[in-house]
Formats: sequence, structure tokens, C-alpha cells
Amino acid sequence: MAPLIPDVDLPPQPWEGRLDGDDAAHRRWWQAVAAYDGGTAGTRAEGAPGAQGTLGNAGAAGGDDARPATLLGFASDEGVRRNKGRTGAAAAPAAIRKVLGPLAFHLDRAVYDAGDVVVSGGDLEAGQERAGRAVKELLDAGQVTAVLGGGHETAFASYLGVAASAAVRGGKRLGVLNLDAHFDLRDEPLATSGTPFLQMARAEAAAGRDFRYAVVGISEPNNTRALFDTARTLGVHYLLDEDCEAERVRTFVADFLDGIDVLYLTIDLDVLPAAVAPGVSAPAAYGVPLPVIAAVCRQVAWSGKLLHLDIAELNPALDVDSRTARVAARLLDTLLR
Repeated sequence: MAPLIPDVDLPPQPWEGRLDGDDAAHRRWWQAVAAYDGGTAGTRAEGAPGAQGTLGNAGAAGGDDARPATLLGFASDEGVRRNKGRTGAAAAPAAIRKVLGPLAFHLDRAVYDAGDVVVSGGDLEAGQERAGRAVKELLDAGQVTAVLGGGHETAFASYLGVAASAAVRGGKRLGVLNLDAHFDLRDEPLATSGTPFLQMARAEAAAGRDFRYAVVGISEPNNTRALFDTARTLGVHYLLDEDCEAERVRTFVADFLDGIDVLYLTIDLDVLPAAVAPGVSAPAAYGVPLPVIAAVCRQVAWSGKLLHLDIAELNPALDVDSRTARVAARLLDTLLR
């Protein structure tokens, strides 16, 4: 049977970066990433130990995860526009790839690029459905999937794919961990960048599953009492940004991981201080320090439970010296180690 290639709007484009040599010792991301071909080229990066090793599974212990990873762009800021935010996040997938390309490649897994799903004509829902189908197909092909958003409407696109995957349909307990200054539990007539987790809660209830949702970095002044009430009603676990000391966050994440089988991690870059991540629609006055967020990424990666991840809310037009894009690239590199 021919490999299944996800239907995207923009096929993978050539990556660029510095050339120090063609061998594994000098490899950078732009040399390592290949266009997605159905995963037929192997599971580990060329030159890495065990390059022809067997395919791993989410849930493997100790971070020994040989699954290849595939990147998928979600070029959308329609949800941000509907949410009355500052648009520009549709350009984020290309911006993240641009700064990721020159980074040294230290991964022991193969990495592919499946191209971009592009939201056009204001039809966010259709774009989310297309991206969800692509994520589902990639997950069921044995990939670790990483979506490059896009506004945080990216999260519901991710969820559609994760919820339809064989892992979740087969009964594995799904947990959603959001690194974010906002709950994004708004109840609106149309989907926006502020509604995805309420949409998930309703979809999980309709499927007869528990909604397991935790948030690190909530900014109390930037979430109304109504949103806190909704979070309490849904049983959401959260830490305020002011409470995000390193050890407290580590314990919070460990406790959440203990109650699930597979994890969907979503990172809204506005969880970080504005000085670290200025290129977002809603910069954080306080924020969670980057070392704490990076430690969460390492903890998640080594848990063996990471099924899918996305990074959202980069707005290149508002960035300073690509500072926010570089943070996104660094966190992605950490998560896929």
C-alpha cells in the first residue's frame, strides 16, 4: 500500500541554513529535515545511534522514544481576528522554520516536514478540520506530531486530530497541558483563539470521556471571574503565573502526567514574559520564566507520554530580532530530543 501523504495547502518548502559540512557531526536542522514521504525513510536521524531501530510508542518509559517526528504548519490568525487580537500569526510557521533551520541538529530521531494547512477566506472551521485530519493520519502512521501555529485556534485543530487518533479512540486517557497566560475557555457564537478548550471540553463530554485539562501560567488579571468559574466547573487544574516556582511546576506537571496515558502539549508563547516573547498578540506583563517553561518541556519529553504538541501565537510582525521565533524553535528542539 502506498504511504498516506496528508492533504495540505502548501507543500514543504526548501529549508535553509549555514553549511559546515554534510556529515552527521556537522548537521543542522535544515540538512536533517526531509519532506514527509509516509515515514518510509527510517525512524532515527542518519548517523544517530540505532538509526534503524524499531518504532517506539507514546507511553514508553524513560524518554526512549524512537518515533520519527513530523512538523505541520497551521497558517491561521482568523481566530485571533475574531477574538479582537492583533493579527499576523498566519506567518508564524515560516518564521519558526527560518530560525530553526540553522540550529545544530542533536536529535536521535528522523524529522519530516508535511507542509502547511492555510486558513483562507475566513473559513477557520474548514482549516481546523483539514489540519485535524492531517494530524490524525500522521499520528496513526507512528509519528510524533508538532504543529507550528498560528493563533491559539491551532489548539482545536490539534485536538481534532488527537481525539480521532487510534491511541485515543483505543481508550488511552488523554491529557491536555496548556502553557498559557489564558484559560481560553470563552463561550462565543463562533470559534476564536479564545474558545478552543471549551470546545474540547464539550467534545470530550459528547464522546463520553473525562476532560483532563491543566494550565501552567494563568495571569489572574487577564482572565475574568467568569473564566475562573468555568475552569472550576470543568475541573481544570491550573497554576497562576505568580506561583510558578520551578519545583512547584515540576510537581504540578508530574501529578498531571500520573493521571493520563498520552499527552497533548500546547504552548501559547504569551505565557512567557514580554521581554522574552514580545512577538505575540497579548504580551505578558509578568509571565513564567523561560527556564521554567523549558524544564516543563524536558519533563514532558522524558515522560514517554507525549503524543502531540503545538506552539502557537507567534506574530512575526510584532517580534523583535526574531526573539520570540527563536524561543519557539528552541522549545521545539527541546521537546523532540
